[in-house]
This record gives sequence, structure tokens and C-alpha cells, in this order.
Amino acid sequence: MEPWHYDPPPDLDQPLLERLRRFPREPDMLVFGLRWLTASVLRGWLHVYHRLTVVGRENLPRDSSFVMVANHASHLDTLCLLAALPMARLHRAFPAAARDYFFVSGMRAFVAAVVANALPFDRRLDPRHSLELCTQLLANPGNILIVFPEGTRSETGALHEFKPGIGLVVAGTDVPVVPCYLDGAYAAWPKGTSVPRPRAIRLTIGTPRRYAHLPRGKPSAVQICSELRAAVQALGPVRPVEALAMAHA
Repeated sequence: MEPWHYDPPPDLDQPLLERLRRFPREPDMLVFGLRWLTASVLRGWLHVYHRLTVVGRENLPRDSSFVMVANHASHLDTLCLLAALPMARLHRAFPAAARDYFFVSGMRAFVAAVVANALPFDRRLDPRHSLELCTQLLANPGNILIVFPEGTRSETGALHEFKPGIGLVVAGTDVPVVPCYLDGAYAAWPKGTSVPRPRAIRLTIGTPRRYAHLPRGKPSAVQICSELRAAVQALGPVRPVEALAMAHA
């Protein structure tokens, strides 16, 4: 029997920031271990400090690749969606994160790449390349792509319009798209504040949707995003104004 030895990642000689920006990244057992440990601590913190409740976890596909889409109003959103996944799939989950925000400084890049396993998404200079990375990622069975189609955090907590990028990725494919709604994350950590507040968060996971019947192209992408936005919004709490409108419908 040959003695066991550890092979360091082949990009170890590159600057740290460049290694973190790179995608797909080279496997690194030290990073895997740190990510697993951090995820364990964060999950405990979310359940204790934010009383995180997850409803509909049974709707998550078990074996195939799939996409999770959700409203976006807080940095806690990504952590909550990751906390809903089995630990065994932790290293196969890739939240799409803005390259121009999370991968410009060493600390943010470290947190995004090592803790969250984020996919750097170029939303300004080369979005087509980033969309192609998403397509390639989903073609590998067992991967999970986490997307916030609003493109940025809401400054009021209200759900904004969805951008068509995710529609371009899933149109004409059988990849399940799972709508999710996060309630309470905005109150817990709104944009512009530096410290999370001890507010309760509820994550509701809806039933998967598929769009193999729609041809690829901009019209289908727009239709998909409209349907997904409605599906995400339907999972949220009914506001007083909405309840009044439903009563008179």
C-alpha cells in the first residue's frame, strides 16, 4: 500500500486574490474543511440569533442539479439559502455574487469564495461569459446554483423586477428552478447597516418549475423571469394592502 500524501492545489503559487477570483476553482481540502466548519457555526447562529425557520425543504431536488431563486434584501439571504441545504451538498452549491462588489478586496473575496463558495458574476463588463459559466455548472449533475434575479439588494425590502439572466440560462432545459422567499432578512440586516439585528427569519421553499417547453431567447427569458417573480412573491406573507385587494377581487 502506497503511503497517503496531500497534493496542494496547482494554483498555489498565484496571488491569493487571483485564486479566489478564479472559477471554477481548484479543489482544496483545507478550504473544504474551513467551509464546513464555518457553515456549522453559521447555521447554529442563524437558528439561535435569527430563529431561522425553513418551510418546504422537501421541495428541493435530491440528486439533480437545480437553481434556487429568491428575493434579495440582505447579506443574510445567501447564508439562509445555504443553511437550507444538506451539509453533504455544501461544496456543490454556488451562489452567484457580483464580481465588482465581492471580488475587489481580499477580505470580501475570501468570505465569498471560501465561506460561501460563490461564483463571481460579472454583471457589467461580460455578463454573457458569466451566464455561460452558470450553464456549464448546471450541466454537471448535482450542482446547485443560487441566484437573486433582482441583481442587487432591495433598499426597502420590497420585491423588485427580475432581470432576464436566469431565464436565458434555464429556457429550453429541464433544470428545476426552485422559487424561495425570505421573510425577515431585511429587518434583520438591511442595506446600509453594519451589524445584524436579532430578528426572526423565515425561508419558504416552493415547488420546482421547469422550462424545457420554452425555446431559448429573450422573449422566453422575460416570460420565465415574470413567472418566477410571481412565484417568489406568492410565497411571501400577505400584506394588508394585498389582503384588501384579494377581498374585493
